[in-house]
Amino acid sequence: MKNNWMNLLLASVPLVFSASATVQASSLPGGTEPLTIERMYASPALAGSSPRGLKLSPDGLRVTYLAGRKDNQHLYDLWQMDVATGKQSVLIDADKLQAGELSDEEKARRERQRIYGQGIMEYFWSKDGEAILIPAAGKLYYYSVADNKVKLLATGEGFATDARLSPKGHFVSFVREQNLYVLDLKTQKVTALTTDGGGAIKNAMAEFVAQEEMGRMTGYWWAPDESAIAYTRIDESGVELVTRNEIYADGIKLTEQRYPYAGENNVKIELGVVTLNDKKVAWVDLGKDTDIYLPRVKWLPDSKHLSYQWQSRDQQALDLRVVAIADIKNDRDLVKERSEAWVNLNDDLHFLKQQKAFIWASERDGFNHLYLIGLDGKIIRQLTSGDWAVDAVEYIDEKAGQVYFTGRKTKVTEKQLYRVALAGGQIESISQRSGMHSPVFADSKPVYLDYFSSLSQPPQVSLHDQSGKRLAWVEQNEVKKGHPLFDYFGLWQLPEFGELKAEDGQMLQYRMFKPTNFDANKKYPVVVRVYGGPHAQLVVNSWSHQDYFTQHLLQQGYIVYQLDNRGSAHRGTKFEYVIYKQLGEVEVNDQKVGVDYLRTLPYVDSDNIAIYGHSYGGYMALMSLFKAPDYFKAAISGAPVSDWALYDTHYTERYMGDPKTNAEGYEASSVLPYVGGYKSGLLMYHGMADDNVLFENSTRVYKALQDEGKLFQMIDYPGSKHSMRGEKVRVHLYRSLADFLDRELKGN
Repeated sequence: MKNNWMNLLLASVPLVFSASATVQASSLPGGTEPLTIERMYASPALAGSSPRGLKLSPDGLRVTYLAGRKDNQHLYDLWQMDVATGKQSVLIDADKLQAGELSDEEKARRERQRIYGQGIMEYFWSKDGEAILIPAAGKLYYYSVADNKVKLLATGEGFATDARLSPKGHFVSFVREQNLYVLDLKTQKVTALTTDGGGAIKNAMAEFVAQEEMGRMTGYWWAPDESAIAYTRIDESGVELVTRNEIYADGIKLTEQRYPYAGENNVKIELGVVTLNDKKVAWVDLGKDTDIYLPRVKWLPDSKHLSYQWQSRDQQALDLRVVAIADIKNDRDLVKERSEAWVNLNDDLHFLKQQKAFIWASERDGFNHLYLIGLDGKIIRQLTSGDWAVDAVEYIDEKAGQVYFTGRKTKVTEKQLYRVALAGGQIESISQRSGMHSPVFADSKPVYLDYFSSLSQPPQVSLHDQSGKRLAWVEQNEVKKGHPLFDYFGLWQLPEFGELKAEDGQMLQYRMFKPTNFDANKKYPVVVRVYGGPHAQLVVNSWSHQDYFTQHLLQQGYIVYQLDNRGSAHRGTKFEYVIYKQLGEVEVNDQKVGVDYLRTLPYVDSDNIAIYGHSYGGYMALMSLFKAPDYFKAAISGAPVSDWALYDTHYTERYMGDPKTNAEGYEASSVLPYVGGYKSGLLMYHGMADDNVLFENSTRVYKALQDEGKLFQMIDYPGSKHSMRGEKVRVHLYRSLADFLDRELKGN
């Protein structure tokens, strides 16, 4: 069996490599100072000036962005650039805002958003371009463009969260103590639009799974004319109240959290519309089935109709429904999406203003593509098609009849910007450079900021016109003398890309980084860096701070290898759905395909291959070491799910179904039944205040291994959440991982 598998593997390689990817680091300009772990996350940031929160002002005259300071890359100020002159300056200094502690709710929300830092972390332009709203530490600040001043808004006692400006800029809305409030900017009067929030009742707030798994961070939506606000009312009383021990260095904090374990109760959710003039609430009839999800809500441009996306508990049905506010009890379906596995969510619902139609993204033909659909629910035309996936709609120019979108049409490992006519026709390529393009368009015209990066270029930002022509640099971020990366860049290694064939014939993308000063006559140990879960892709031509540790390992004489197994993103439903109802099976098989290929390479030390991953990657590391111990000598597992019954409803049931009807699949997908297959060479680490993948996932593995008399190592971090934030935590973590790999693979 093993020999037949090897013959099949050899028949599928070698592959086509990217010409640019085979360039060695010696071609990159810069010094040859070794990259230490201590330097990887110290200030100034290695990637140089890498703005975040990019926006074009509504009038298109200035670019605004958040930038970390040179002496503290995690402390952000708000900057601006005058488009006409290119002059850049600090618009709002974070020191001018009152520092303060975040509420527990805001801390949790930031963890869901993967936001980390201090100072100004988010901001919102008014639609008329006359003002900017800045939330900071539970307080709200209002910047007036006309008088160039920042003032603190009087929102009352308590923390204001999820704040925003109303569409016409007359109000500021926010959530406080589980109720929705509005502040009239003219009168400075604060009005509570809901009053029954408290305890298990939360108004205008996104529940845990909406934030963590659906990408919905809010629970309220303004009507375009400011006449009303749609909002959710959730009742968490049926969700299991878990008392979590968040373990810190100086004590234990008992935290009560409503955590919806797979197969257990979710929140009960309602959708209401409150009118500003009389505070009356009308409730949308969501149907008799209350065990549902509400992943998206959006107003139509006329402010008289509201759309919402209704998702079944098993996530095999997604309906786009619209309701007239004047007849709110009667809705109608515009789109019905169905799947025998699951329907993926996206944010691409765009109602047009100049015709009675909308753009909708769907995977109904196997790949994510764009459709123009009338308000009667009938498809007018499919705008994109083919065996490649659209990432997202970026801008719609109705006047010119053009839709700008990002996608993987050119190459699955790169994200490019394209354009297609609303009338249909040929797709035009707008961006040109190989890498990852994330455009930010102005509201009123098709000029955009291109946030670009590649494996050889840290993030840079430029301003472009509708044809893709660069008009100006916002941040060129060129790696030259004086750049924080320059002294190390001469040793930077670029990977080789390739493809391997999975057992079902589908092609798997991989990339391989060879060590610094690679010698084909030597044999090198290998670290397989893995994630392996849905909605993620590692094998890309993109800059990532996660690759800093890879570069450090390359300088220590390791090969680093990454393969996107089936179930990964941007490859279509056939590639994804193969994992349905049993996780950790085909994913591990595909990683074995990668190792089988590595074993054919004369410069690979086949006896010294380790696998390392975090989160789903931590789960993959455990499953791979336990189920395929003859493939991996060692494994590093960070914050892993060990038993899917311990994870949340929306994520777990999407891929595994209900534990009551798929008990066998849950058992087979758990790490715990395979503990007996473990031999040696395991390091596990976990944040002891993790509220996403609960610490219990790791402690169950610890106990199972101890009961089996198996030797392993563990490092647990007091106070750390799932993302393992903080320079000191990360330095200690990566030093520990490097030490472990040296001992296990090199015998040091």
